[in-house]
Amino acid sequence: MKNSFLPFLLLFCVCIFAQNVQKESIKYAKVCQKTGLKKTGYQLVLKEVISDSRCPEGVTCIWAGETSVTVSVYKDSKLVVDQTMVFSIKNEEENKEWFSKYLPEKQKKIKSFSVLPYPKEGVKINPKNYYIKIGYIK
Repeated sequence: MKNSFLPFLLLFCVCIFAQNVQKESIKYAKVCQKTGLKKTGYQLVLKEVISDSRCPEGVTCIWAGETSVTVSVYKDSKLVVDQTMVFSIKNEEENKEWFSKYLPEKQKKIKSFSVLPYPKEGVKINPKNYYIKIGYIK
């Protein structure tokens, strides 16, 4: 009995300490439709939402859907590129890489991003209310 208690205690302690997960400090950046352009560096602007086929809250769907948007990139107040992007599970890594090219160094560790507001059943979203929310690890 004594011989089996020590390995069990050791295994129990390892499992308990393995459960302590460090909380990541996540900050958020917004990519809005209308912003004052900075004079230096990159700035992202949501030019338009082309389509939003996400499953609205309150509805049961077979397919989660996706959102297609155009994002404009400005550097030193000059247009660099207009990029059409599709936000879906399939394109997540590709979108993270694209955003990290144009975000400041402290925001390059992207954890999540989403197009907001999320659709609700029976509620029409004003196109001017859309924005992209990017979560990054500080």
